[in-house]
Amino acid sequence: MPEALDSALAEVRALLLAPGLTRAVAAGRRRGQRPSVVRAELRPVTLKAGPRLQIAVSDGSRPHTRNVAPGTEEAGAAVDELLAEPFGNWHVETGDATLQLRVTKSGEAQVHRAAASRPAAEPGGHDRAKEWLLDPGDPLFREIGGSAAKRRQVDAFLRALAATLPDDLTGPLRVVDLGCGNAYLTFAAYRYLVQRGLDVTLVGVDVREDQRRRNTELAERLGWADQVGFVAGTIAEAPVEPAPDLVLALHACDTATDEALARAVRWGARWVLAAPCCHHDLAAQLRAGQAPAPYELLTRQGILRERFADVLTDSLRAALLRLHGYRAEVVEFVDSQHTPRNLLIRARRTAGAPSDAQRAEYRELVGQWGVTPRLETLLAEAR
Repeated sequence: MPEALDSALAEVRALLLAPGLTRAVAAGRRRGQRPSVVRAELRPVTLKAGPRLQIAVSDGSRPHTRNVAPGTEEAGAAVDELLAEPFGNWHVETGDATLQLRVTKSGEAQVHRAAASRPAAEPGGHDRAKEWLLDPGDPLFREIGGSAAKRRQVDAFLRALAATLPDDLTGPLRVVDLGCGNAYLTFAAYRYLVQRGLDVTLVGVDVREDQRRRNTELAERLGWADQVGFVAGTIAEAPVEPAPDLVLALHACDTATDEALARAVRWGARWVLAAPCCHHDLAAQLRAGQAPAPYELLTRQGILRERFADVLTDSLRAALLRLHGYRAEVVEFVDSQHTPRNLLIRARRTAGAPSDAQRAEYRELVGQWGVTPRLETLLAEAR
């Protein structure tokens, strides 16, 4: 439930000035207001002069850092200056707890509190990485389920997401999840990105109206409905405005992954994360055709043909993304002992054009195997 903003900010202040502070980030902006800096981070450090509270702020172009002695009037005044800024989000970690404050469009405070996932590191220590990128005690897991398998998948996905986005990313971030299903990774992505101090707007797309209603109700229970919305529609045609910066497509079946990738390219999305599911399209083409010599043994047996189709499909998807201005790679998503569908296509839009060698490499591969990837057809239709 919403809380009084002044009371929530007083709680944040107490945590920022307490000895147990581990790290705090402020970012985003309130409706109709703009902070003088785009991001602020506070953490304890140990210098030659002794313990200090380090305050780093960024105006969007360069960081500015100051160190103040904890427990002093200077520290209190510095914290009060930041709390007076109209930040939309505060994320505060201490040795005992994690607090997430988000200011709604109506100016109320949405506050989530959770126990700390591990003891705090020594100030200024090097081992500051969390065991989990999203605290297992986070209220989100009470809504989506917190089994060990689900936490592992969420954490693996968030680590892939963290590796995709630049560390210095600032400003509003528009995200769309195409084929979101029950959306537990959608919600986890939103939660994690907000914890990074980003101003996030997220839309989940699924063809089923009942999923849209269910996910919308969950967003409302979490207090995120003004930032996280859902629409019912197909991946190719569901209305999404404005165009997103980041496109997710997690376990969209067969050519639905191709539809998601094609739409991401048409949007000019800066980043794409797609975890393919089944790969029936190229498998059927391989079954109907003749493998080039001397590779007949790769497709003679059904199970080997299916597995080879998986590899060929995702290789060609990554190649097509490169031909359309993306740096693309295929990486492991979740360890194969947990799921056989464990690959992730990760792409980042670049300013470079594809080389003639890349074009020739792609044409030679599809020509040799006599296949036409669905993604190639979709991208050609979009021209």
